Amino acid sequence: MATTPSAGLERAALLIDAFDGPGRLTLADIVRRTGLPRSSAHRMLDQLVQLRWLRRDGRDYELGLRLVELGSLAVHQDRLHRAALPYLRELHRATGFVVHLAVLDGDDVVYLDKVGGEWNTAVPSRVGGRRPAHTTALGKALLAANDAHPRAIADELAKVHAHGYAVERGLAGIGCVAAAIGDPVAPIAAVSVCGPADRMHLDHRLAAPVRTTALNIWRHMNADRVHPTLQQSRPLPARAEPTYA
Repeated sequence: MATTPSAGLERAALLIDAFDGPGRLTLADIVRRTGLPRSSAHRMLDQLVQLRWLRRDGRDYELGLRLVELGSLAVHQDRLHRAALPYLRELHRATGFVVHLAVLDGDDVVYLDKVGGEWNTAVPSRVGGRRPAHTTALGKALLAANDAHPRAIADELAKVHAHGYAVERGLAGIGCVAAAIGDPVAPIAAVSVCGPADRMHLDHRLAAPVRTTALNIWRHMNADRVHPTLQQSRPLPARAEPTYA
């Protein structure tokens, strides 16, 4: 029986979603992650390789150049990103630290941009990457507007809401200061600066330019009223983990 277009798209999406994470996958890995029959998975993988959505190297598969191209294009076409980019660059020039732009996607923050420099490789984040929101300064800046606070960090989020910025100090010596972009009760994104904690003022002295950047981005895009491109946050589990960004 022929595969219908919708079923074909669903299977292709399932195959691509299997690569959510670093590293290459074998056919056996993909079959295990997707639950698809081996023959069907192999046939569709060959088609995706031909379309450059995936790349094959021996027995291993990885995301292809076409997906990288489209992912980059999607970020750079995003209205939020276009409005924010000049201010992100200016914040990096003013502070010398790594600057991030991120949004909430469920329980995670997803990085839309990273403007680096001297400390770029020292801060282990990447465009398109994600981390649990409650473990990052970016996430806490966004979660402070959410009534569904995890109990473990409820007091901390209350302080973030009162002060207008979030601070995080990671175990690897990386410090971050973040502020939300948008309406205080419904922010659309957040911006942060990160770098070696021993070289940063993790207080109002660094928070001031970060908050100014967030305000400038919001003002720049206010006429179009850009809404979140990803789904709103859900209540998070009551646990806390170390962070790097």
